[in-house]
Amino acid sequence: MTESAERVAVACPSCSPSLETVHEVLATGGGHATIRCTECGHTHKDQLPSTTEYERDVVVSQDGESFTATADVPEGEQLAVGEEFLLETEEAIMTVRITSLELGDEQRAEETTAEEVRTIWTRAVGNVSVDLTLHPKDGTHDETESLTVQVPGDYEFVVGETEELGDEEFTVEGIHVRDDAVGYEHAKLDFDGDSAFAKDINRVYARDESSSAWSAW
Repeated sequence: MTESAERVAVACPSCSPSLETVHEVLATGGGHATIRCTECGHTHKDQLPSTTEYERDVVVSQDGESFTATADVPEGEQLAVGEEFLLETEEAIMTVRITSLELGDEQRAEETTAEEVRTIWTRAVGNVSVDLTLHPKDGTHDETESLTVQVPGDYEFVVGETEELGDEEFTVEGIHVRDDAVGYEHAKLDFDGDSAFAKDINRVYARDESSSAWSAW
């Protein structure tokens, strides 16, 4: 039995110059491949997408701990701090954000390619922990309470809005965003209507609205 020819989807200059059709790969070499359109039989040369991938270490920070996984990065892929991608580990598929790109010899870059990068440092942003600083309803700050809530990375906190998470009820008064967050004009958000996603937040400052909090005794 003969081995079936490799097939690729590319535009055919004869019958479909603006649409991709299935082609059989007849020969490769010199950076180009000789291919034949299965729709009209036209044979021509084309440069096929590279299938080369580089296995790179990925360090993931999650809830104060870190672990190392690996990812296959396609040749020519551009990487940049702040970008997010899906990382498949033995336990789960998670969304991570690039926080640093290590090139080797302790060199770091804001942007680089798959060929240059050696270790991709990331932070898990699919489900995240958000630190809260709460103060009593009366506005005093000498009895503040710190706690942490678990929410999806895309959960949005809005200054001036009241949240109910678990047993906690609080009104957001200020948000401090992370250094790796993009798209925010200021690091501290404190005007009504200002908002940020949980994955971008370093800390939320809020007024506690829980009836059980701050008891007099």
